[in-house]
Amino acid sequence: MVPRRPRAVGRPPLAVPAAVLCAALCALLVVVVVAGGNDPLAVDRSAHEWALRHRTPGWDDVFTVVSASGTRVPALLLAMAAGALAARRARWFGAVAGGAALLLALLLRFALVTVIDRPRPPEADWVIHVHNPSLPSGHATTSALVAIGLAVALLTRCRRPWTRALAVGVPALWAVAIGFSRVYLGVHWVSDVVAGWLLATALSCAFLPLLGRALDRYPRAP
Repeated sequence: MVPRRPRAVGRPPLAVPAAVLCAALCALLVVVVVAGGNDPLAVDRSAHEWALRHRTPGWDDVFTVVSASGTRVPALLLAMAAGALAARRARWFGAVAGGAALLLALLLRFALVTVIDRPRPPEADWVIHVHNPSLPSGHATTSALVAIGLAVALLTRCRRPWTRALAVGVPALWAVAIGFSRVYLGVHWVSDVVAGWLLATALSCAFLPLLGRALDRYPRAP
């Protein structure tokens, strides 16, 4: 019996419609927030008040650690690992491409957050110290980008249904936990996190297929 080869990273048939839909939803959310004077939405206030009522010192420590795993060096290393896993020829090229793709996406996010300039929740409610404006959430955007990239890379190497479920489920749960942690810690509104997820999904659907083809072709085999 001839073993099956791992599946290649291709262009999913719904990638473009999904990218357009998520980008449109993200834009609509931004318009609603900006039209309301950048004030928190009703769901933002409810979630923030819930988090304040349910905090404990132990959970504060847990979610501080969870939150820290979704940005900067940990996130960059995971993005590079995803690129290396997806590469079929040169692992170093995949790692560099994965890291560069994440950094470029975060530059776009930084431009958006600077232009929108939405204030964060009151500083008195913060568990950790943060800076910069709030929408879209940097941690939510970063972790969602990395989670999607990891899931796609792992799916190219998973053959059994349960391993494929884990390849998608574990990164997704990690990204959701980071988004929740930002609201729990009092440094983001729910709408900030949702906007970050939508932005990350739109960018991933639009550009991951292109990155996958680049990793398949370059560097060229001798």
